[in-house]
Formats: sequence, structure tokens, C-alpha cells
Amino acid sequence: MEKISLIVPCYNEEESLPTLYAELRRVTSEMSDFEFEMLFIDDGSKDGTLALLKEMASTDERVKYISFSRNFGKESAMYAGFCNATGDYVASLDADMQDPPSLLPKMMEIIKSGEYDSVATRRVMRKGEPRIRSMFARAFYKLMYKISDVDIVDGARDFRLMKREMVNALISMCEHDRFSKGIFGWIGFKTYWLPFENVKRVAGKTKWSFHKLFKYSIDGIVAFSDVPLKIPTWFGIASFVGSAGMLAFSLVRTLAYDKPIMDWPLLVCIILLMSGITLCCMGIMGLYLAKINKECRRRPQYVISSTNKENVIVK
Repeated sequence: MEKISLIVPCYNEEESLPTLYAELRRVTSEMSDFEFEMLFIDDGSKDGTLALLKEMASTDERVKYISFSRNFGKESAMYAGFCNATGDYVASLDADMQDPPSLLPKMMEIIKSGEYDSVATRRVMRKGEPRIRSMFARAFYKLMYKISDVDIVDGARDFRLMKREMVNALISMCEHDRFSKGIFGWIGFKTYWLPFENVKRVAGKTKWSFHKLFKYSIDGIVAFSDVPLKIPTWFGIASFVGSAGMLAFSLVRTLAYDKPIMDWPLLVCIILLMSGITLCCMGIMGLYLAKINKECRRRPQYVISSTNKENVIVK
């Protein structure tokens, strides 16, 4: 019997876990042709998430949990799940019910057709999401599509079902600052995009503030595009052309009309402009150097404090 591993990152999801678990039990009972492993990754929760997972595991042998020593972030939690999943197929989904488990039978039907290596979900509507947040999200996806070589579609979710071969490829990508949406696209494999309408959280509040999402988007751009590194070159060329043009204009103006070359306020503005461009370029290069520094340290992606799973892998 083939096995499906369900990876669920959890951070302070005490309120939503009972609803999710009940729905997972219902869906898995309908998919009786498969064996299931429910792998919950407790990402350093400060509420009763871990206690609830232990209670679930005591009554259901399919429930496995890995608890981190602190909050390492969703990307690390997903990576820990991929490294420790034992199924022939692996699915990742959020604990807040925004990734409907009811889609799993349809996803498995598509992947079993043999035409695709993974089935990924994308939201076709962002109803209920703040307009400004939706606007920035769409702008980010458009920007990533233009400046990177990865296949990222608007509304893409981390909720996807994958064959073991694709999961093994994900595990081999052991970079520290992970951007899974980009990694999914970079490794390739044939993916079917399953659309669905936005679903509200069943309980609690989102852990993704605008600041965290902005930082996450910067990580994605730096990880999968070298276009920002070309910006200093563009600034340098523009500055050279502009300076040469201003010098020529000033010389002609002085020779033809006997005017002074430049007033001091204009000089100050030019100095401030060039200083700002220089600092911007240094900041861009600093982002890439910081990424290199993190990768060179080779620190583990996560630290485990407790688990009920045997032979846990830490990378």
C-alpha cells in the first residue's frame, strides 16, 4: 500500500488544530487505498500546540510530531518535514485550514494519472485579504516572473502534493534562507496548478505581518535573481552619462553666455544624489554578502527539542 505523508507546520495553532485534525481524519478515511503519516512540525509554539499534538499522538499512531527548541520560521519547519517524511507522496499544508484538506483526493487523482510530478494549489481570488496586501503580493509575483528564471504563478500556495522524486530534490537544496515557492519552480518537474478560492482562517490570527512578508519577498528576490546586483552598474552608467552631459552643458553655457559654471545649491544636491546612489548600491551588495555569510556558517536549519518520531534527520 502506498503511503502519503502530510506535513503541517504549526506555530501557536492551538485553536485551529482540532478543526484541522478532524478534517484530516475525515479526508484520510475516504482515501482508504493509502496509508497516511501526519507529520506536525511545532515551530517553537508558545501556547498549547505541543501538548495538543502529544495528546493526538497518544490516540492516533499516524500522528508524528517534531518540536523545535525555538521559532525557526515556516521555511525551516517545512524543510524539517520534507527531510523526515517517509511517504511515497508528500503534501505540505497550513494548520489554519486556508489550505483545504478536502482538495487532497482531487490532487491525488491528478498525480496518479501519471502526467504530473506534483499538484500545486493557487488562489484565484483574494477575497477577505486586505487590498494593499493583495496589491503588493500581485506586484511581487509579477516582479519575480520578470527578473528570475523560476516558475512562480500569482496566488501560489505552499499547499502541494509531490512524488518522492521531487521531495528528494527539495531535500538536496539545503540552503539556509529558503524560499520554497522559488525552490519548487527551480528544481523543475511537471506541475499541475489547481485553482481554488481563498479560504479564511478557521481560528486565530495570521503570523505573517506586512513586515515579515516584505522581508520574505526580499529573501526570494535575492535567492533567485541577480538583477539587483546589476542595478549598481546601471546607476554607474547613468551617473557617468549625466555627469558628462552636465559638464558639457556647463562648458557651453560658460563659453557662450559667460555664466558661472554652477551655483552651490545645485552642487550640494548633486553630491547628495550621488551619495544616496552609492549607499543604495552598497546596501544591495550587502544583502548578497549577508546571504553568503549565512551559507558559509553551515548552521543547522532547525534544532529539535522533542519528538515521537524515530530516526529524526536534522540538516
